[in-house]
Amino acid sequence: MVQIGFVLFPNVTQLDFTGPLQVLHRLPDSQVHIISHTLEPVPSDCGLSLVPTMTFEDCPPLDLICVPGGFGVEQAMVDPVLIGFLKQQAKTARYITSVCTGAFVLGAAGLLKGIKATTHWAYHALLADVGAIPTQGRVVRDGPIFTGGGVTAGIDFALTIVAEIASQATAQSIQLAIEYDPAPPFVGGSPQTALEPILGRISSFYAKRNLDFGPAVIKAFERFGA
Repeated sequence: MVQIGFVLFPNVTQLDFTGPLQVLHRLPDSQVHIISHTLEPVPSDCGLSLVPTMTFEDCPPLDLICVPGGFGVEQAMVDPVLIGFLKQQAKTARYITSVCTGAFVLGAAGLLKGIKATTHWAYHALLADVGAIPTQGRVVRDGPIFTGGGVTAGIDFALTIVAEIASQATAQSIQLAIEYDPAPPFVGGSPQTALEPILGRISSFYAKRNLDFGPAVIKAFERFGA
């Protein structure tokens, strides 16, 4: 059985987690664990609470560990129990993965030093602050480490790793089963295609957030990963 674990923390972006979960729980001969400090529901950043199935303390060795992102990443990066769990699991895991800003939790644990990685476009340049090599892509692989871009890229990441673990045919079968055939109603889901007024407005929002997030990333890396 392939042992798969998703790490949860308060204010996680639920689609960072549930998108890959929907794909990976269909991987043949696998078992999925949803992991947090306790078995109490964990609030996401959109009001939906998520229920862990396993605690950090009780979790078995994992073959694949995935860290989603979200506005709760700032707290997750400095959670010594969570970071310690990642460091320990990474010693034996076959695949160490993240979606969106979950990359910075891996980075805080020192797992991205010298590694090509991606994250949400608005935080991409900050990957260098955890020793990573910022690399553009919906999914970026560097050895055993897979990182996905922002939010919806988690589905692409999950299908990519299913093809790696099982086969391309298995991944394509899951893709068809969940009818993952994106045809968004508007062009503009990336900075390269967005209309300038919209890009400017959203970039301004993230630029203000990065005034706090950037220094938090550096402090977390210096505390645990440097």
